[in-house]
Amino acid sequence: MLTRFNHVAIVVPDLEEAKNKYKDVLNANVSEIINYEEHGVSVVFVNLGNTKIELMYPYGEKSPIKNFLEKNMNGAIHHICLEVKDIYKTAEELKKKNIRILGDGTPKNGAHNKPVLFLHPKDFFGTLIELEQE
Repeated sequence: MLTRFNHVAIVVPDLEEAKNKYKDVLNANVSEIINYEEHGVSVVFVNLGNTKIELMYPYGEKSPIKNFLEKNMNGAIHHICLEVKDIYKTAEELKKKNIRILGDGTPKNGAHNKPVLFLHPKDFFGTLIELEQE
């Protein structure tokens, strides 16, 4: 089912500061800030060649990560993202195994413009897992 690790997402209290820290202190290859109004997040991608770090900050009052940042004011790891070959088939298999998929249970286009699903953290030892079509 899983094919590779895609990224780890970290919610940060100041996206510009986080971007500059990765760029200036760690000499990382970082993107510009991208606002995804439809997802309620602003992000910076730190490209590591074989994987990425996604730095996230709430965008708008209805951001799904707003409460997370309020509970983790200094920032924290939010989720990990793993790739799958066929996200629709994977969704059906997970439902048969009684794994909870957040939202309505169907894949939606994510920040990389590929279909994604989020699995309930209580089903995976406290870790929010994003599955992304490879």
